[in-house]
Amino acid sequence: MTNMDKLYEAVAARGPVCVGLDTDLSYLPEDFIRTELTAGENLVRFNQAIIDATKAVSGCYKVQVAYYEALGLDGMRAYAETLKAVRAAGIPVIADIKRGDIAKTAEMYAMGHFAGDFEADFVTLAPYMGLDSIAPYLPYVKEKGKGLFVLCRTSNPGAKDFEYEKLADGRHVYDLVGDKLNALGKECMGEHGYSSIGLVIGGTHIEEATEIRAKYGDSFFRIPGYGAQGGKAEDIAQYLSAGNGGVVNSSRGVLLARKKQPGVAFDEAAYNECVNMKEAIANACKML
Repeated sequence: MTNMDKLYEAVAARGPVCVGLDTDLSYLPEDFIRTELTAGENLVRFNQAIIDATKAVSGCYKVQVAYYEALGLDGMRAYAETLKAVRAAGIPVIADIKRGDIAKTAEMYAMGHFAGDFEADFVTLAPYMGLDSIAPYLPYVKEKGKGLFVLCRTSNPGAKDFEYEKLADGRHVYDLVGDKLNALGKECMGEHGYSSIGLVIGGTHIEEATEIRAKYGDSFFRIPGYGAQGGKAEDIAQYLSAGNGGVVNSSRGVLLARKKQPGVAFDEAAYNECVNMKEAIANACKML
């Protein structure tokens, strides 16, 4: 069974919410911070509390490495401990590293994030140097069941700068990327009909949602853009397949949920936000 199979089963069991542990120190309540601990140690305490509170209603977690790199060695220890905490809970974890290099450099990235202190179940990649930027990760995919989420059509406004440009044959650049990755993914299909090479498909541009889902029916999606970036449940639902086939990321919406729930503890507020998000997406899926 591949990690993508495990992710499919996690979504079937607990829903498609992907909690983003993109944790900035400023997100922590002031009364939670212990001054005798380092910034990284406080982040780990906070992340662990979020995991404990939300693991029953989350399909997976995503950890964005930049938030930890910014704190130096202390932050990278916190990154490693956060990954371990998610994996210890038996829940899939995505290392959001967005690497995009080639050859030996990519081999080292693959080793660094699929083994050792920073081991994760999935990594995110940027494909614009070509398929040889993906190839060094494939031995881990084929031999260890690891998974990839590769940028295809993203949720940021700047997606229009390159991804939407038209090719001579009428396709967009994101179509070209998706087509090539979908073809490559045929080499590593899982038991549940999804490839171990997934696509990052932003949920803020919905014009092509039905077409994209139908076109890449055996590609699992990681769907950013919900909540803070403007994506709504009814938009997101169009990228799922009967409520599965994708995970929907929310970072600030969960980590800062207490801001919209006065008087509620941060971890309870995070749980409430995940439940509300899960139910909203499920209801939207039923309406399709």
